[in-house]
Amino acid sequence: MGFFKKLASVLSPKGDNADPYGIHFYVQCDRCGAVVDARADRRNDLSRQYEGECAFVWRKGIMDARCFQLMRAEVHFDERYNILSQELTGGRFITKEEYEQSKAPQT
Repeated sequence: MGFFKKLASVLSPKGDNADPYGIHFYVQCDRCGAVVDARADRRNDLSRQYEGECAFVWRKGIMDARCFQLMRAEVHFDERYNILSQELTGGRFITKEEYEQSKAPQT
């Protein structure tokens, strides 16, 4: 049984490598305060831009599970997927720490 456990530990993703193609954005609804983890897949969700300094753009409608308000995100990236600009209507971008803190059980 030790062999299979070792094989599973080698093949299973760890840490930041668990989602190598995902770019996560954390947003909070302006209306109800609900938080959402929105994932952009670098291989499929980004649109290539051929003019200007922006190389990719991600446009996404994000809906929370509390009041169902639609938030619209638009994020511009350079060739290395660094964020050049980001805009969100109906909500605001928050940090991963703020997202995790709001999801943690209140004591």
